[in-house]
Parts: sequence; C-alpha cells; structure tokens
Amino acid sequence: MKEGIHPQWYPEAEVICDGEVVMTIGATQPKVVVDIWSGTHPFYTGEARLIDTEGQVDRFMRRLQRRTEIEAENVAVEEEEDKADPRNATVDVFELGTRGENALLKADLTTVGAVLALYEEGGEDALLELQSVGQQAVIGIKRYLRAQGLIE
Repeated sequence: MKEGIHPQWYPEAEVICDGEVVMTIGATQPKVVVDIWSGTHPFYTGEARLIDTEGQVDRFMRRLQRRTEIEAENVAVEEEEDKADPRNATVDVFELGTRGENALLKADLTTVGAVLALYEEGGEDALLELQSVGQQAVIGIKRYLRAQGLIE
C-alpha cells in the first residue's frame, strides 16, 4: 500500500442525528451528521411518517392541485370551442331533408367541415357530383355556410 494517498481513518467516528450521537462507525470523517438513520427511518420503525424538508411536499401538492385545475379548465374551453365551431356540427344542420342528408352520409361527409372541404376543393360541381344531391341541396348548403361565415 502506498504511503500518503489514503484519507485518514477514524475507527470511532460519531454519527449525529438531531444533535445527539446515535452510533459510532468507522469513517474518513470524525463526525457524520445525518437527517435520518435506521432508528428513525419508517422502514425500520414500522411507522408511516412523511419527512418534509421545508414544506416541499406541501408545495408539490399545491402545484399538483393547480395543474389538475388548469387541465380541467383547458378541457372545458376546448369543449366550448368545439361546440361553438360550426365545422364540428353534423350535416343535419343543413336541413336538407332525409334524402339530402343520406346522400351526404353515404359519401362519408358527416360534418359541416367535411362538406366545406369538398366545396372549397371542387366548388358546386363537386357537391352536384354526389349521387342524390341536387341544386336545391347545394343552395341549402351554401346558405348555411354563408350564415355561419364560412364562405362569402
């Protein structure tokens, strides 16, 4: 073993917890100050005790509660926006009658947004190409889209 490279060894180092000596051990320091030792640790004592350093648990719980509240508010706002957005409405709002609604549903156009996308992509001709959709249905669709401010 080389000389002078090893730390000094204290065979009777004191372990201090809450200002009192709780045991002696071998260590490289003469005194070891600890917050928890086997005599106070919940695993060894059998008691469930929460160790809170400077209110960290309380702060965490407050942050967690606030986060939950914010998430609930965001969900409520998103639901209101979805309801307010006319694009999310179903095709029955066009009031085309059973034949017109069934024609749109058969073409897999279930929302106003889907019908609007088809109209913007191909105009009136794209709507008229759908089976069982006539001029009256196109007029009704355009009237609703104008009333909602989705087209000019």
